[in-house]
Amino acid sequence: MRERKNSLVLFSKPPAPGLVKTRLTTLKDGVFTPEVASALYHCMLFDVTEVCCAALADLEARSAERAEAEGVRDVYELVISTTPASNVGVMRDLYYKAGTWPRPITFIADEGSSFDEHYNHAFAQAFERGADAVLSMGADMPALTKADVIAGFDALHRLDDVEGGGIVLAPDQEMGVSVIGWTRETDFDHTGVFYNPDGLTVLPAYIAKARKQGLPALYLPPIPDVDTMADLMHAITVVEALCYCAKFDDITPPWRTADALKQMGWDEVRVPPNDLHDPREGID
Repeated sequence: MRERKNSLVLFSKPPAPGLVKTRLTTLKDGVFTPEVASALYHCMLFDVTEVCCAALADLEARSAERAEAEGVRDVYELVISTTPASNVGVMRDLYYKAGTWPRPITFIADEGSSFDEHYNHAFAQAFERGADAVLSMGADMPALTKADVIAGFDALHRLDDVEGGGIVLAPDQEMGVSVIGWTRETDFDHTGVFYNPDGLTVLPAYIAKARKQGLPALYLPPIPDVDTMADLMHAITVVEALCYCAKFDDITPPWRTADALKQMGWDEVRVPPNDLHDPREGID
């Protein structure tokens, strides 16, 4: 029986005040202190990690059931990628001081002179470690669900037998990408995607590269991240919904983020009435 290795690369930083989520702080155009914003990011990071662990466990269990019939068994590796190299130990300590995680976690450093090079380096390390497919995402997505992670790898496996491979991607809410990945056989990279010299944002830049190379691209449902105060307003409503729906469905809720928002007094969003709507005269 063939074993197929899959790598989930989670890009992250240590939750250091003033170095993460600065757009939520008074250092830029947010309202929180750097300490509060970094603590909120810490909660999102751990919630995303827990969701990923749960999704990979479900994927491995499903593959074990199907292995004999399909002739292949999937195994999954969770990789935390950070920068610079000195932060690898910081991240490792952060995770293991928090307690025992449900699966092993590999910590690596991504290096380069641009975002493109950092992403390329992380992907290269995953493939060097034997991955047949790599799926990557950020750690600031409290709306992430197990279904999102599973859908990402299911899409990658649809490309396993496609000559030349292909990519999978999920948009975020700001013309960017929340999830991106491809198979080992795919001749593709991140070069020219971030801070594109032609002014393309990340999502159309990936599509333009795929189109130019004639590569298949599989679309995944959008997943919002949290960079700005507007992003946070939306995230607050999603976090509340996920935590409530988890009582009735197989969802791993972002409970740390929910608890942090409650402690901050930011667990509810209300907006004032406005007249910015279409005429309602025809409504019964």
